[in-house]
Amino acid sequence: MSTADDDLVPISVRLGDVVPPEDPEDWTRPLTWVAALGMLAAPLVALGWFVAAAPTEATRALPATVAVAVALSGGAAATGATQLGVARAWTATLAAGLFGALAVVMLGVVMAGGRQVGVASPTLAHGFAAALAGLAGAAAGSLVAAVVARLQSRLVRFLAAVTAAVAVAAVAVSVLLPG
Repeated sequence: MSTADDDLVPISVRLGDVVPPEDPEDWTRPLTWVAALGMLAAPLVALGWFVAAAPTEATRALPATVAVAVALSGGAAATGATQLGVARAWTATLAAGLFGALAVVMLGVVMAGGRQVGVASPTLAHGFAAALAGLAGAAAGSLVAAVVARLQSRLVRFLAAVTAAVAVAAVAVSVLLPG
């Protein structure tokens, strides 16, 4: 392949070359930060909770359990709201929710301290419940994000998806850990 032919092929398609990203300024765009913080919101809230005042019981929902679930679902919906197009909004919301849920459960395991047999540690129990509730909210948010994805207003897309996601997550926590 000649040098002239290389110019016709996008750099991301060329094989055998290690190249930097095509758009190195991507992190200067606010929507990139919204998407990144949306995926990391719940793990950061859970980490802060587990480090500052880890739960001591796993039988009932705590305000922090609701906060982690709301951060997970709201962050996932915010990530999806950055996308234009039905499929992108739907998949971005679900992917962000799955990533956040996995990270929250992993934090619950890591912060559990000693291993317990027969019963889950409180951090794992609350992390798992918050992750499930957050995923339920993210699923609702993904449906709303897909419906409003074609709207031009980012604010409307954001508010609709986040409101639905957060409402479902808050209700799901009370169903999973009644107290």
